[in-house]
Amino acid sequence: MLGDRGAPQRQPSPASLLSPRQLVGERLVAGFPGAAVPAPVRQMIRRGELAGVILFEANLPSRATARQLVDELEAIRRPARLRDPLLVMTDQEGGLVKRLEGPPSASARQMGAAGAAASRAQGEATAASLRRVGINVDLAPVLDVARPGGTIDTTDRGFGSTAAAVDAAAVSFAEGLQAGGVAATAKHFPGIGAAAENTDFAVQRINLPKQTLRAVDEWPYRRFVVAGGELVMLSTAIYPAFSPQPAAFARSIASVELRDRLGFSGVSITDALESVAVRDFGGPASAGLAAAAAGTDLLLFTDYRAAAAAGQALRRRLQGTPTVRPEFVASAGRVLRLRQGLSASAVRRR
Repeated sequence: MLGDRGAPQRQPSPASLLSPRQLVGERLVAGFPGAAVPAPVRQMIRRGELAGVILFEANLPSRATARQLVDELEAIRRPARLRDPLLVMTDQEGGLVKRLEGPPSASARQMGAAGAAASRAQGEATAASLRRVGINVDLAPVLDVARPGGTIDTTDRGFGSTAAAVDAAAVSFAEGLQAGGVAATAKHFPGIGAAAENTDFAVQRINLPKQTLRAVDEWPYRRFVVAGGELVMLSTAIYPAFSPQPAAFARSIASVELRDRLGFSGVSITDALESVAVRDFGGPASAGLAAAAAGTDLLLFTDYRAAAAAGQALRRRLQGTPTVRPEFVASAGRVLRLRQGLSASAVRRR
């Protein structure tokens, strides 16, 4: 119609222009052994089949080696719409969980005792340290409310034993990270502070009522969301009050609780999908399909071969069931915005 000639044309979202292979790739993060990029990982990145990588101690024997490895990753030529920085992740919590030498110099428990200002300073120092080697996502802080005797409490990974204490100190650490240009990741939603064991090593059922989980365990995530926290990691524990499946596979948690109730609009990511906690729910393909169907954006695999298997299953789902494409586009869009934001942050700090 003539009357529409002057109307602004709505531009398609960048994610909607991605191929099925690339849409799936924007939902996958993978690990690999050693301090050099294996050829299959290089190929996956070149094809747009990975949004990012996770690095562990074996990948980071020294700071110089870490810098070389990240430079090698970023030098891999990627498809035109995927040129923003890869998500290069590590677990740099402090205390027992540190993959790279350097800050934080305190455990979560110590930061919680020192208070919000000290925690923010630790976050800023950690960001500066990670940025110097090219790591742009910290899988921290732990927002679990540390119940006495639980695994989070006994390993000093909790900032406090009350929601208020965690809210104050842990979110301040996250704010310090993000002020320094490193994306923070709140974990493990909706909370594993009551778990007796680490879900990497055992199936855990958190038998707390829904009202307790919402009033206590989810509470620190409210301020994290308001403060602009960029990622939330979904737990692989089971919460019978919500679902018989691990949280990362439960739409009632990954979509309803996290997005609808708390208003989180950033990127969600699973805990490691090869853990003991999810073995009863199938291998990498089944785990990837379940997490994606729940609405979790990024699927985290510590082994790139598992990520490749999940990718194949997800491509079959996407190509065989067109109705799921909007959710893939939405997830990929959130991941692309995160990557673009990290690119802008890198430019500001040059």
